[in-house]
Order: sequence, then structure tokens, then C-alpha cells
Amino acid sequence: MRTGYNRNQTTWRRSKKKTSPPEYSGIDQDFLDILQQHTAGNPMNSSIRWTYLKPREIVSELLKKGYSVSRNIVRYLLKKHEYVKRKAQKNITMGGHPDRNAQIENITQLKQDYLDAGNPVISMDTKKKELLGTFYRNGSLYTQAAIQTNDHDFPSSATGSVIPHGVYDLKRNTGYITLGTSHDTSEFACDSLFQWWVNEGIIHYPKAKSLLILCDGGGSNSSRHYIFKEDLQKTANALGLEIRIAHYPPYTSKYNPIEHRFFPHVTRACEGVVFDS
Repeated sequence: MRTGYNRNQTTWRRSKKKTSPPEYSGIDQDFLDILQQHTAGNPMNSSIRWTYLKPREIVSELLKKGYSVSRNIVRYLLKKHEYVKRKAQKNITMGGHPDRNAQIENITQLKQDYLDAGNPVISMDTKKKELLGTFYRNGSLYTQAAIQTNDHDFPSSATGSVIPHGVYDLKRNTGYITLGTSHDTSEFACDSLFQWWVNEGIIHYPKAKSLLILCDGGGSNSSRHYIFKEDLQKTANALGLEIRIAHYPPYTSKYNPIEHRFFPHVTRACEGVVFDS
């Protein structure tokens, strides 16, 4: 430690000297030898490796070799040898489609045409169903007392379920959610669209001549089911508005704007909240 005197503030201060981990002769090689038996790698790239050992387990192995180290030293060694803690990422596409790129380009052009004409462009999808009851949910809240939930999440103990259907307005960057309590059907999807238009759409787009909807190719708004097309026609007739659907190709639902522009905020807002009614 060093002590110094600051003339401007006339107060004493201490300057902290950054210390580096102590050096152990041969510890790097012994560390790598321990990891070698518990390391997996990428057969296409020798520089990519990972280990399933935890720092405390590596500490135990180093203690057996005569090194008196802590978990901080082990974390330092992991970082030194480029072992960084990472989460798996769901980025590998499980399939493809010959017209995938053409459809993406078509959707991009359609969006721009509608926005230039002042017509609304929305993205819609259904979020996963949630059980109603005193069930545990990930996340934490500021509370004055502990939140008590069931020790098991059996669906048979639920008092019902809630199905959130979202509509995301690309131009206004706003979202709208309709909650269903029965099943995720095409009729429910069209009713949710109807509710958005009556409560939001017609107010902000009074002169709209057509509506462009971006959605996935499966689920309640499937591109292959005639019942969705039938319910959509009924909705268009009731609203007196032309509706155009643009389905994303198979295995590309992550490009649907609602997935990364709206649903993550809904998930974060509901963390730790118990859906008991």
C-alpha cells in the first residue's frame, strides 16, 4: 500500500496496487494435464476446446499435485489458457428450404412498400402457454416477504392456462398482447388481430388500405391449414380491410421481428411473477 496526499482536496487517500497471482513453477503444465482428461473439442477446429470441470474440482486436483491454490487462481489459469465461460447458443439451423432466400427478400421488399405507402406492417406470434396457479417461475422481485410456491409444477394442479398472443407494430415499435384461456387456434389468432385493430390499429392508421402481417409458417397461423385462411377472410370482411400474409420460410422463425423485438421484454417483465389468476 502507498499513502499519498492530495493538495486539491486536502484529504488523505490510499492508492491500491494491483497484485498478480503468485507464480508456481510447473503449474501451467499440470493444469493442462488435468484438463486434458476432461476436455472435449471441435473436430473441425483444433483451437476450440471446452471442459466440464468446475473450478472447485480443478482446485482439488491441483491440491493432489501439491499446489496450494484457491478458486481465484484456477479462474486466472482458465482465462490465461483461453477457457472462457459461455452459454450454448441456439444458432444452428436444423433444416433449409430451396426458396428461403427468395422469400426473405420478398418479405423485405413487401415491408418497405407497405411502410412507404403508410400502411401498417405487423408481426404476430403466440408465446408459450403458462399454467395458472402458485407455480414457481424463474426470476426475482423486490418484496417484503418470501414468495411461496408449490414444490412441484404438476399441470393437474393448475386452475387453468393463459396463452399470450402478441402483435408487434414495426413502424410504431409498440406491442399488443391478447390473453387467451382455452387453446391456441386460428380463430384465437384472428380474434387477437381483430382486437389489436379495433383498439390500436384503426386509431393510428385511419387511412390504411391494406395490412401486411408477418408470421411463422406453423402453429395457429399455419401456411398449410385452410382453416386459418377461412378465419382470416372472415376477419378481413369484418374489418373492411385488405389483409396480406407473408409467411417466413421453414426454420427461420427467429427472423420474425416479434421474436427479438417484443417477446424478450415481455419475458423480462414477468420474471419471478406468480401467475395465480
